[in-house]
Amino acid sequence: MANLKEIRNRISSISSTMQITSAMKMVSAAKLKKAQDAITAMRPYADKLTELLQSLSASLDGDSGSKYSDDREVNKVLIVAITSNRGLCGAFNSNILKQCTYLAENFYNEKQVDFVTIGKKASDFLGKRFTVVSNHSNIYEDLTFDSVAKISEELMELFTNGTYDRIEIVYNKFKNAATQIIMTEQFLPIVPMEGAEVSNADYIFEPSKVEIVEQLIPKSLKTQLYKGVRDSFASEHGARMTAMHKATDNATDLRDQLKLTYNKARQAAITNEILEIVGGAEALNN
Repeated sequence: MANLKEIRNRISSISSTMQITSAMKMVSAAKLKKAQDAITAMRPYADKLTELLQSLSASLDGDSGSKYSDDREVNKVLIVAITSNRGLCGAFNSNILKQCTYLAENFYNEKQVDFVTIGKKASDFLGKRFTVVSNHSNIYEDLTFDSVAKISEELMELFTNGTYDRIEIVYNKFKNAATQIIMTEQFLPIVPMEGAEVSNADYIFEPSKVEIVEQLIPKSLKTQLYKGVRDSFASEHGARMTAMHKATDNATDLRDQLKLTYNKARQAAITNEILEIVGGAEALNN
């Protein structure tokens, strides 16, 4: 039977852990509400912008291509890995890191693959195995469209000047607090817009369609990356809230089991003491 003092210490330690995990769950729940509202409000705008760009692009002549849609032979690939700065959020970060490793070592195994990391976890892990061109772990300190737009401009420059032939984004898409979907999206070159319907309406474009598309593409790319970061940010808090909820439940079960063990040990100790007293009394009588 375990020592009573040892069991009491374990019960006390687990109770302290429960308080921490429960507090972290409540903090993540509060942050999740704000992050969820932000990505929910943004998605309709991002989808409409993409739809408008598809409609205009589909109606352009084949010779009116954009520098952002230059589909050249892929020799150098840049992957943007979006994770969090902190852990304690289940498999949230490890799933992204596994996907990035798979892309680098299997899908693009014969290509030069470098990384741009958003989040300390991606920087720490990928930096030991691959080349990290730049790290933007401080983005979460001031997560605004303008701060993410600077990263988008950096990526667009790396593509248009020929440094990289393809740029991919890997992130967690927020579905609900318990579910995150791993997304791998081609950022550049722009994916051919198949199935886009060409409007037959007689619109007057000012300036020309080509100029409008050229202005919309950078804005659409910035919005795409910002949506990915926002999705990941909401997913992080959802994953952490779920992980801390499970940790609290597990700690509660373990504490209850230890209390039962403690009570059994205490009862056994008391019984032994009574038996010793009774045995001693009988010995004196004899």
